[in-house]
Amino acid sequence: MDVFDELLRGVRGKGAVFGRSVLWPPWSLRFTDGPYLTLLLPMRGAGWIVPEHGEPRRVAVGEAAIVRGPAPFSFTDDPADTTGTGRDADVQEVRWGEEPAEPEREFGGPTVLLAAAYDVRAQVPQRLLRTLPPVLVVADDADCTPLRDYLETQIGIGGPGRQIVLDRLLDWLLVCTLRDWFDRPEARPPGWYAALGDEVVGPALRAIHADPAHSWSTAELAARAGVSRTTLAKRFTELVGDGPVAYLTEWRMTLAADLLSSTELTVAAVARRVGYADAFGFGAAFKRLRGVSPGAYRREAALEPDRAAPAG
Repeated sequence: MDVFDELLRGVRGKGAVFGRSVLWPPWSLRFTDGPYLTLLLPMRGAGWIVPEHGEPRRVAVGEAAIVRGPAPFSFTDDPADTTGTGRDADVQEVRWGEEPAEPEREFGGPTVLLAAAYDVRAQVPQRLLRTLPPVLVVADDADCTPLRDYLETQIGIGGPGRQIVLDRLLDWLLVCTLRDWFDRPEARPPGWYAALGDEVVGPALRAIHADPAHSWSTAELAARAGVSRTTLAKRFTELVGDGPVAYLTEWRMTLAADLLSSTELTVAAVARRVGYADAFGFGAAFKRLRGVSPGAYRREAALEPDRAAPAG
C-alpha cells in the first residue's frame, strides 16, 4: 500500500464549496470559519492570500493554494489592504455553504475563484498535514488543466449528485497539490515520510503500515530490509527519530485514536484491530502515549463532534 495514499484516504471535502465567485476589483474575501485546510483555485485572474500571521502569497490561474487553519485569512486583489478602507472595495465575509454575491462592476478584469474546506479531524492524515506551512502555492501539473475546465463546467450544472461530483473533483486536486508540494525541496515532511524512500528503512516502514496488527520485531523488519538488526535499528532511529518498535507503537495508537472517535467498536475490539491481545496492555500503551485512557479519549471526542482539528 502507498503510505501517502493511506494517510490521505480519509480527507474529504464537507460539501462546503462556495462555487464560481466572480470578483471585480477592488475586492476582498475574509475566510473566518477556520477549517483545517482551505483549497483555493483561481480559475481566471489572480489574488493574494493574506494570512493572519505571515507574509502574503500571490496565487494565479494555473496554480493551487492550500491554507492551513484554523486562523482566519483574506483573499484579496491588494495585499496591503484587506479591509477595503480607502478603496471602496467589495469586502465579504465567507461562510461555508454560501456563495458570495457577485458585484456588478464594469472596470478591470475579474478573478474567478473556487474554494473548498477540509476539517480533517482524523489523526492519521494529521501526521502528515500538520507539517504544512501556513500557506503553500503549487503550480498545476499537466493533468490539472483539463480537470479545472471540467470542474468549472460542473459548477454550472444542476441536478442530483452535483455536490458529490464537485467534492470528489476538488479532493483529487487537493491530493495532487499536496503530493506535488511534498516532492518540492522546500517542503519539510516528517522524518518517517522522507525515510520511505530509503533502501534500508523504507521496506520496514512499508511493512509496518501494510500490517500494523502484526507483532513485528526489529529482527523481522530487518529481514524484510535485507540488513542486520543492528543496521536497521541505527538507520531507522537516525531517519525517523524513534526505533522500529517505538514507531510501530505510535502508529498503532494513531490508528486506535481514529477507531475510538469514529466507530462503535469496544475498546477490546479496537485493541485487537491494532495488534493487542487484551484491552489492558492496549490501554496502558494508549495512556502512555496519549495522556488519557481509551475510554476517556472516546468520551472527549464525543463531546465535541464539530470541533475543527488543531493546526498542530
